[in-house]
Amino acid sequence: MPTPHLSETSAPTTAAAVAEALVMPPAPKGEPAGERVGERVGRRRGGAPTEGLPPEPRPGRPSGRRFPKLLRRPERIPAPLLCLTAMFLVQTGIAFSKPLFGPLGVSGTTFLRLGFAAVILLAVTRPRLSGRRPRDLAAAGLLGMASAGMTLLFAGAIDRLPMGTAATIEFLGPLAVALYFARRASHLLWALLAAGGVTLLTLLGEGGEGGAGLDPVGLLYAFGAAACYAAYILFTDKVGAAFQGFQGLAVSMTVGALAVAPFGFGEVWDGLSAPDASPLMLLLAVAGVSLLLPVIPYALEMTALRRMPQRVFSVLVSLEPAVSALVGLVVLGQLLGAAQLAGIGCVVAASVGATLTGRR
Repeated sequence: MPTPHLSETSAPTTAAAVAEALVMPPAPKGEPAGERVGERVGRRRGGAPTEGLPPEPRPGRPSGRRFPKLLRRPERIPAPLLCLTAMFLVQTGIAFSKPLFGPLGVSGTTFLRLGFAAVILLAVTRPRLSGRRPRDLAAAGLLGMASAGMTLLFAGAIDRLPMGTAATIEFLGPLAVALYFARRASHLLWALLAAGGVTLLTLLGEGGEGGAGLDPVGLLYAFGAAACYAAYILFTDKVGAAFQGFQGLAVSMTVGALAVAPFGFGEVWDGLSAPDASPLMLLLAVAGVSLLLPVIPYALEMTALRRMPQRVFSVLVSLEPAVSALVGLVVLGQLLGAAQLAGIGCVVAASVGATLTGRR
């Protein structure tokens, strides 16, 4: 669905664009097969109806300062570049989370990251819960539980597996949901291709130093994260129908943080109170990671979706496992073997193929 360009005469600054995007519905991240998973209820993930176009941003106040053109006119930034930037920020945030697992633990880091993200989203969206139907609040709670499981299990996976491998397996969740709702025999080809890619990753791929086999516990975490990712997408249909913009995401993120608290609070306390710890630096590091994932990427994706077709966005999202492998190599020095790269390529190709051959 094409989206309108922002007006050049009323273009907000970058900060205003991010703030504007935060009150818009989040991008349907994780819907790789082109046909929106939530299409059957006519809504995108996060709550805005798919019918019609997003509302135009309100004109920003002209600034007397001389900003660079890209800062004064963010609509000049190509939409695909915004989308790719969002993906790299997500994967960079994941990579930067891994060094925090040492002092804060996997559960502790996840708890703090979800907590900081929840505080930011609550402050920006200020969701109203009064007058909500109980089933809507229950849906938001279930979405929060799915978010907590997805985040915690994926953190456990990347603690034991290369980022590219973990991200590719997790990506099977949204791919499976999209293929299921496509209900086309031709999509069986893409499902088989994705299955072949996972086989290459899990059975023939090697990880760790000296070519050691992939950690079986890490693989279980990754497949569990994929299942939670699928549930996350399904629950966003219901939450999106009941909440406007990012309000449902803010509520579910809060529930997710509370769900992880029993597992992570003890690790956080031990990490921050350790004799050689720097509590302020650790908290600042986690806060920065929280901005990298999910706050800023969702804002960038929403801005991109205003100006690019849904199908193009879905093709770009299909590249995320490859982006994860690249970031893992650059940031963490994780070099993947030929079988793992081939497996990632199969899953990416399956997602792109399913997108391009989906319903038009």
